[in-house]
Amino acid sequence: MANPYRELFAARGSLAFTAAGFVARVAMPMVGIGVITMLSQLRGDYLLAGAVSACFTLSMALLGPQVSRLIDRRGQSRILLPATGVSVTALGGLLLATSYGAPAWLLFAFAVPAGCIPNMAAMIRARWSVIFRESPRLHTAFSFESVVDEMTFVIGPALSVALCTTLFPQAGPLLAAVLLLLGGLLFTAQRSTEPPVHDVAASGNGTVIKSPPVLVLVLALVAGGTIVGTVDVVSVAFAEQQGSPAAAGIVVSVYAVGSAVSGLLFGTLNLAVPLPRLLLLGVAGTAITTLPLFVVSGVTGLAVAIFFAGVFFAPTMIVIMTLVEKIVPAAALTEGMTWAITGLNVGVGAGAAISGGVVDAAGAEAGFSVALVAGLLAVIIGLAGYPLLTKAIATGEERPPVPAA
Repeated sequence: MANPYRELFAARGSLAFTAAGFVARVAMPMVGIGVITMLSQLRGDYLLAGAVSACFTLSMALLGPQVSRLIDRRGQSRILLPATGVSVTALGGLLLATSYGAPAWLLFAFAVPAGCIPNMAAMIRARWSVIFRESPRLHTAFSFESVVDEMTFVIGPALSVALCTTLFPQAGPLLAAVLLLLGGLLFTAQRSTEPPVHDVAASGNGTVIKSPPVLVLVLALVAGGTIVGTVDVVSVAFAEQQGSPAAAGIVVSVYAVGSAVSGLLFGTLNLAVPLPRLLLLGVAGTAITTLPLFVVSGVTGLAVAIFFAGVFFAPTMIVIMTLVEKIVPAAALTEGMTWAITGLNVGVGAGAAISGGVVDAAGAEAGFSVALVAGLLAVIIGLAGYPLLTKAIATGEERPPVPAA
């Protein structure tokens, strides 16, 4: 049988922009956890560390779609490096302020512009969309990108914490800043695969988040991200409760492994099922696989349950990104995908915060109720949005083809 992933990288320039983008992508999840580790070591204040990291994450969620909107209107090569420069400069200021004992307000002042990081995952997907528009290979490309997302969120935080704790406290965020700049330089050098800039009028009026179908997809990812954040926090609490705190990292990684394996397999399929129906199946499966979490009695059982809980995550993410590509005008594609990823990140943060409170109040097992509620909300969102998505796809299929770059 033909290997669809080998065929994917037969496209001219695809391997180069994917590799360059990976350098910057692995750096993005290094920053938040790196800031927490750095500040907790140098200041001994976990509340301050968490607050500064949360400020950075919120800033990235708010600024990311605006940067992507500029990219759609001006081009990747014109916006990527200036935006990256702002973020890297602010990160450098944060490192210096932390090292020299600056007041807390200055840390927050640097954390805000540090969130001006261009969404590399969205820009890479935008390039795949130009190369494989209306081709079955686009499904494979989005599947591959979902697996890369999983890899970066496993490798990045672990690397950042290891550097901060073994070399010096600032090592993790410092390397992240270097990788962001290096990745941005390498990525913008790949001009042959850069998406064309479209007429501003082609993207419609205002931001794409005002579109009801796009809002449905973003909310679905908020719910899905809530499950991910819950799994992270409750797994750590459960492992500590079982007397095996060191096993927490393995348990959390198992979720990513289950998601990555299913994503790779999903990318090899050529399904004829309509995308809105696939989304319903994905969110239903996500909700159902939270139920075994309530009956586990040990760390091994939890790892098995979490593996299967992750199986539906990547396919659902792939379907949502494909829906974004079908629905959003080509002139606003990067912004649309950035909003989707932002929804996921907001959900992860919300899940971690809410489940943490539940664990403190009622114990680790009760924390899994947050995942179940989020799964049920995802199903409700999928059902409510089904007619909107079906109509939006029919409308999107009537749009003219995008010219090659």
